[in-house]
Amino acid sequence: MRRTSIRFIDRIIAVTLLLGAGSAFAQEPRVDTTELAKKTQNPISDLVSVPFQFNWNQGGAYADATFFNLNFQPVAPIKLENFNIILRTIVPYLSFPAGGSERATGIGDIQAQVYFAPSNPGKLIWGIGPMFSFPTATNNFAETGSWAVGPGAVALTMTGPWVIGGLVNQFWNYYDEGGSPETNLFVVQPFINYNFGGGWALAFAPLITANWDAPPGEKWTVPIGVGLTRTTVFNRRPMNFGVQLYRNVERPSTAADTQIRVVVALLFPK
Repeated sequence: MRRTSIRFIDRIIAVTLLLGAGSAFAQEPRVDTTELAKKTQNPISDLVSVPFQFNWNQGGAYADATFFNLNFQPVAPIKLENFNIILRTIVPYLSFPAGGSERATGIGDIQAQVYFAPSNPGKLIWGIGPMFSFPTATNNFAETGSWAVGPGAVALTMTGPWVIGGLVNQFWNYYDEGGSPETNLFVVQPFINYNFGGGWALAFAPLITANWDAPPGEKWTVPIGVGLTRTTVFNRRPMNFGVQLYRNVERPSTAADTQIRVVVALLFPK
């Protein structure tokens, strides 16, 4: 077994133990953790959350090295009379292997997502709105120089223990401060969650992307995998923990083939 696989397994075990520790050390919740878990699985719920998403990418183009990506993703809903406005921001911190023990680190392009969603939806919950990408990268490996904009949409349904849906975003470059690469990115994320109760859930949420400017055979990244999440209360603070493992069944030659994703989110229910 490769050392990289062993390190992945060690991380999975460590985070799984952390998830399980919630049962032993969490204070008695004052909220229904199962219902709160469903809110965390709804990208356009009225829940204020502050997620930190840690991604370790290995194999493929990186061989035994690791490309690390931390996404800071605060979500802030604004409630109006008939509609909610959900503001989602993604601030990526990137760390690339740069030869030997050297690494190239820094911030990537920041994205701002705005969804307008009915405040009293029916069985189908939906939202639409504009997406923005700004040329904020300080990491030379991730610089695009692109100001990009496009549409986004989310749709989902909740049936018993299931939360099933997906989101679709498209970013088109409308002004570029440099040369290649430019931002012309398509993102689709289907998600299927099964809630066991007590805040535990099985999660499938691969982030599928297409770079329309890439050469043929290099456009798509398609991961397949699954994960486990736990919504609980620590010291009276609702939190969500999750670990997911994905393998890219389709990827550019410059991408990793395996990703482990760990999410820690602070939750602020009303």
